[in-house]
Amino acid sequence: VFEAAGYKWRLVLYIIGNRNDGGDGYISLYVRIEETESLPKSWEVHADLKLFVHNLNQHKYLTVTDGTVKRFNDAKKEWGFGQLIPLSTFENTNEGYVVQDTCSFGAEIFVVKPAEQQEKVTFISNPPDNVFAWKILRFSTLEDKFYYSDDFLVGDRYWRLGFNPKGDGDGRPYGLPIFLFAQGFKQNAVATNTWGAVNIRLKNQRSTNHRQIYSAAWYPIRSGYGVGVNNIILLADLNDASKGYLVNDAIIFEAELVKVSVTNIVSA
Repeated sequence: VFEAAGYKWRLVLYIIGNRNDGGDGYISLYVRIEETESLPKSWEVHADLKLFVHNLNQHKYLTVTDGTVKRFNDAKKEWGFGQLIPLSTFENTNEGYVVQDTCSFGAEIFVVKPAEQQEKVTFISNPPDNVFAWKILRFSTLEDKFYYSDDFLVGDRYWRLGFNPKGDGDGRPYGLPIFLFAQGFKQNAVATNTWGAVNIRLKNQRSTNHRQIYSAAWYPIRSGYGVGVNNIILLADLNDASKGYLVNDAIIFEAELVKVSVTNIVSA
């Protein structure tokens, strides 16, 4: 029995293989936790496990691991590998694992403390106050640059709309773009990537024939990341007074966030 990471352990070796673990024709090696009587009720130890076979000819170790954390508890005190090394390789003296009828095995045990807290992500459909309207006046006087609405709060995050009246990207100079931008977070909110699904409308001020696009995306923590389209309407249609989108030199955008994610820290 040896001690590692504050616990007592034992190596368990099957020299002709553990048939119950697919070890026929292999050396099988396991680590078993010992002296658990003093541990609390319902104890569990999480450990990253590496097992070794010493190659005496090459003066190095064959290392076997699968990269997963093992959960030692009353129901499962033993973890390892049924197929550590083929028996034919191990017994071949030219390979260097057995020299003068001597061989060496080892283990590296790194105990992983389980997380005390974790993030819980909740998706909220039709959250409160999820519709924001933005009326832009004196549209014909606007310059060739991006304009932004006031920030508005939906879920735990602030959002805003933005557009360039002269066009953007592959929609320039024929289409009117519109984007939803994620901004900062409300006080005491968990700052993390946020899911946002939105209907963005260019309102028809004379009928219900609104222009609408739908987008859904993960928005990163940083502010100013926008998702939208470069052409919610052709500028020619916008400037056609009979269409009803530009009235008294004003347009109206509307954002309806139909689903957002909210993240909370909870006990693991």
